[in-house]
Amino acid sequence: MAHELKRELVAPTILRNVDLEREEIWQARVDLAACLRAAARYGLEEGICNHFSALVPGHDDLFLVNRLGWAFEEATASSLLICDFGGNVLSGDGEPEATAFFIHARLHKMAPRIGAAFHTHMPNATALCMIEAEPLVWAGQTALKFYGRTAVDVDYNGLALDEGEGDRLASVLGGKDILFMRNHGVMVCAPNIAEAWDDLYYLERAAEVQLKAMSTGRPLLPVDPDIAEATAKQMRAGDPESARLHLESVKRRLDVKSPDYRS
Repeated sequence: MAHELKRELVAPTILRNVDLEREEIWQARVDLAACLRAAARYGLEEGICNHFSALVPGHDDLFLVNRLGWAFEEATASSLLICDFGGNVLSGDGEPEATAFFIHARLHKMAPRIGAAFHTHMPNATALCMIEAEPLVWAGQTALKFYGRTAVDVDYNGLALDEGEGDRLASVLGGKDILFMRNHGVMVCAPNIAEAWDDLYYLERAAEVQLKAMSTGRPLLPVDPDIAEATAKQMRAGDPESARLHLESVKRRLDVKSPDYRS
């Protein structure tokens, strides 16, 4: 299911004279590689078909993305590609998968607020993309983290293999953070890598517990909308720091079990 990006790639030294390996850029590589590895450990990826991207620090027209043909579990800091919005690879060995490029490049270009965009077919959240009505019922506390932050793309158009489809998805997302893509999967967008990881992890947990409740066949008990909104505000107030700590815990565990992600 891998699709090559049909672009003529230009040598990075010709494209632009910019230091792409500064300390803060390397740290972004490490953080994104850690998220890919952790997603693999939790079973959130699907083969080699899912993608994480992040804007390159100091360069709002460049983004990091995992390379075509590599599973999340194989990701290392140095294996990640740096691409521009034209599809040129400025740093890294390989090329992006076509759908990854057209979705992620257009999201980052059309919505500069998106510092990181994680797309997966993770099983529980994707299952909620395959049923009628709104995906989340707001019946569990974890789900309330996403109250008022979700959009639904109801028009599945097949693979995103052109800029038009990427633009359409960005338009459907609008000012929201989470896009449930009908018959497809989810896109999690955030200001930075840590918050994208935090949202991805808890979105799958919220979907999992909702599906378990639904499997009983008994009616769900949604939280009162006023309480749901107030709780969501409480969560958002602490999210940036909680997300940072969450990612740091992920890296500590990886440092013990698979420290090569930093290479």
